[in-house]
Amino acid sequence: MRNWDQNDVTYKVKKTVYYYWTPSNLNYWYNYGFIAFFFLISQIITGILMAMHYLAFSEIAFSLVLDICFENHYIWWLKLCHCNGASFFFFFVYIHMCKNIYYGSYMYPRQSLWFTGCILWLLMIMTAFLGYILPWGQMSVWGAVVITNIIGSIPFIGTDILYLLWGGWSLGSTTLKRFYAFHFFLSFVLVGVSYIHVVLLHEFGSNNPLGITAYFDGSPFVPYYIVKDIFYLFIIIYNFCLYCFFSPDFLNHVENFVMSNTFITPAHIVPEWYFLPIYAILRSIPNKGLGIFFSFFFVVSVFLLPFIGKKSLVRSATFRPIFAVVLWFLFFVCLLLGWVGGLPVYSPFAEIGMVVTFLYFFILFIVIPIIIYIENIIFTAYLIRKNQK
Repeated sequence: MRNWDQNDVTYKVKKTVYYYWTPSNLNYWYNYGFIAFFFLISQIITGILMAMHYLAFSEIAFSLVLDICFENHYIWWLKLCHCNGASFFFFFVYIHMCKNIYYGSYMYPRQSLWFTGCILWLLMIMTAFLGYILPWGQMSVWGAVVITNIIGSIPFIGTDILYLLWGGWSLGSTTLKRFYAFHFFLSFVLVGVSYIHVVLLHEFGSNNPLGITAYFDGSPFVPYYIVKDIFYLFIIIYNFCLYCFFSPDFLNHVENFVMSNTFITPAHIVPEWYFLPIYAILRSIPNKGLGIFFSFFFVVSVFLLPFIGKKSLVRSATFRPIFAVVLWFLFFVCLLLGWVGGLPVYSPFAEIGMVVTFLYFFILFIVIPIIIYIENIIFTAYLIRKNQK
């Protein structure tokens, strides 16, 4: 039997994949990290292939995308897979995040693992936004106008940064080239941070529904869980192909099939669905400065979860019924934010957006800490009573 050198690349690969020790009771909710990584790689591959047929000039960008979709008989499927792959990527990442929150995977000692995951999510938002601008359709351009003008609202230096980002006094070919370059660059940054995320996962090990480590009851990743991941991956790919080839434009907005015209403002500006919760908060607060602040704070709040829940004595919501109910309600509130973000800004949707925005921050920063405090009292009293017996 060969004695592997610890500096050997083959040994490191085998240690990372083959010898990785996982809990024995992982369910199918734990497959979504692997599924999300698959879609990240597919996005990189399809993006590189599409880059061979794209030019970042505002005068022809829209026509080139139409050419890819309708005129080129060999690469039309790349556009379908790349654009819809972004939606699938976000969908599975959101499920992966919700699973980690429910089972307490953000708690000690996995805080750094959670932080890298949140950084990945933030990079995904930036990369997807830049990619959404590249078709240079009506909704893409006006979405860029709305979002980039947020930067212009920064006191003192905002206007200078905005014009530097635009490369002029308004959006044009220079802006498109810069967005295209950053979109391409951030895609590979995503891969690098994903590698760090996986390294930290193997450093601290996978959490499980019971909230215990794999050292007490574990199984090797290969062959037990790799088979489970691949089986589930084939199911996802099958459904992804059904979606791409039979309803490829279901999530696209009709305005984005019209060439951009900066002299005509769309009646209702709607970003991609995975931006809608942030967009809902931005427009639900009447004051522009406060809207920007709370939109930014919505993203930051995800990073703060390890600090909010660090005093909890029990990790998994499986054994915290009160917390589980509140957590499911919080997830429902996030869905409501996404729903409101896609609706016009008039009564009663504007008022609903204000209420749902308030509920999100109230539950996360007021209700959940109170529940953790009450649960700790109950669990401590139970342990004392058990020890007395």
